[in-house]
Amino acid sequence: MSARRYVLIWLALLALTAITVATASAELGRISIVVVLAIAATKSTLVLLYFMHLRYEKRLLLKLLVPIAIATLAIFLGLTFMEVLTR
Repeated sequence: MSARRYVLIWLALLALTAITVATASAELGRISIVVVLAIAATKSTLVLLYFMHLRYEKRLLLKLLVPIAIATLAIFLGLTFMEVLTR
C-alpha cells in the first residue's frame, strides 16, 4: 500500500473521531448510542482492513479467524456475566 492511502485512512479515522465527539455531545436521545456504535464499527473496520492488513489476506484464513474470535469473545462475555451473577 502507498503512503497516500495510509494518510487518507488516517484522515478518515480522525474525521470519524470528530463526528463521534460531536455526536456524544449532541442531544439525540436513544439514537445517539446507535450512531456512536455505528461510527465505532466503521472505525474498527478501517483499522482491521488497512492497518492490520486483513484486506489482503487469504479468504480461508479469515474464515477460520472470524469464528475463533467470536467464540473467544463469547467465552469472555460469558465468564464476565457469570462472575457478576455470583456476587
